[in-house]
Amino acid sequence: MAALDHVPQPAVLGLAAIGAGYALFKFGSFVRLLLSLFVLPGASLSKFGDKGSWAVITGASDGIGKEYALQLARKGFNVVLVSRTESKLRSLAAEIEATHKVQTRIHAMDFAANNDADFTALSQLIADLDVAILINNVGFSHSIPVPFLQTPADEMRDIININCLGTLKATRAVAPKLVARRRGLVLTMASFGGVMPTPLLATYSGSKAFLQHWSTALGAELAPAGVTVQLVQSYLVTSAMSKIRRASATIPTPKAFVKAALSKIGRSGGAQGVAYTSTPFWSHGIMHWAIGSFVGIMNGVTLKFNRDMHESIRKRALRKAEREGKKVA
Repeated sequence: MAALDHVPQPAVLGLAAIGAGYALFKFGSFVRLLLSLFVLPGASLSKFGDKGSWAVITGASDGIGKEYALQLARKGFNVVLVSRTESKLRSLAAEIEATHKVQTRIHAMDFAANNDADFTALSQLIADLDVAILINNVGFSHSIPVPFLQTPADEMRDIININCLGTLKATRAVAPKLVARRRGLVLTMASFGGVMPTPLLATYSGSKAFLQHWSTALGAELAPAGVTVQLVQSYLVTSAMSKIRRASATIPTPKAFVKAALSKIGRSGGAQGVAYTSTPFWSHGIMHWAIGSFVGIMNGVTLKFNRDMHESIRKRALRKAEREGKKVA
C-alpha cells in the first residue's frame, strides 16, 4: 500500500474502476456463455427449409458426417450423401430410407483427388432439388502426429485438398442454390486445431485455421441473401479420425456432438467475439471460452500441452508400428 501513497487519488480510483469494469465484463461474458450453452435454444432448422427439402452432407459415410445425415433425416430432411466409399453410402442410404422414410441420393467421390469433374457431377446431381442445408464435414488429418519437416508430401497435399479445396468447391457447387431461394444454412466443421496452433499437426492445424477465416468472411457475404453460415468448433470427438473410442465429459460421441450442433445454430457457445462461429458442445464451449478469455496465459500453456500430448501420441504410434513391422513417417 505504501507504493500507492504517492499515486494521485484520481488515478487510483481510475485504475480501480477499470479493474472493476473488466471483472464485470468477464462475469457478464461467463453468464452469456452459460445461457448460450445450457438455456437458450438455437434457430429451428425449419428456418432454413421445410420438411421434404434437402440437406447435402460431405464426409457422410462415417462418424460425425453419418450422424448429421441420420439426425437431419430424423427431422424430415431428404439427404444427399457425399463421401469416398460407394458401398458405405449405399448402406447408409438404405438405412435412412427404411428408418426415416425420406429420400436419399448418393455421390461417391474422392476429395483428395481434387477432380473438378466430381464437383460438376455434384452440381448436376442436385440441380432439380430444393437444397436447404449444406454440411461441410469432410476432413482429413495426419495418420499420426508428425513434425512438419517429416510430413510426407502426399499427406500434406491430401490435407489441403480435402479440408480446404474440397470444402470451398463443395460450397461453390451447393451455395448458389441457397442464395437463389433466399434462405439456407452452410455449416462447416472446424477444430480446436485451428483455434490454437498444434505442433506435430501443423498442416492440419493450418487448414482448420484457414476454414475459420474463410467461413467468417463467407458469413458476412451471404447474410444479405438470407443464408446463414456457421463454423462449428470442436475439441475431440470419438471417431476414426481421432482414434478415440471411449466417450467422456470432454470427448462426446458423434451423436451427442451433432445433437448439440443442430440445436445451437446461431448461438456462439464458447466462441464469443468470433462472428458466424459456434462451439456448441458444453465442455468444448467452456474450454474455448477460457482460451479466449485468458489468451495471454492460455496461449503458452496450450501450445506446450498440445506439443507434449502429440509427442507422446507419436511415440506410442511409432512403438506400435515397430511391433507390427510397419513403416511410418
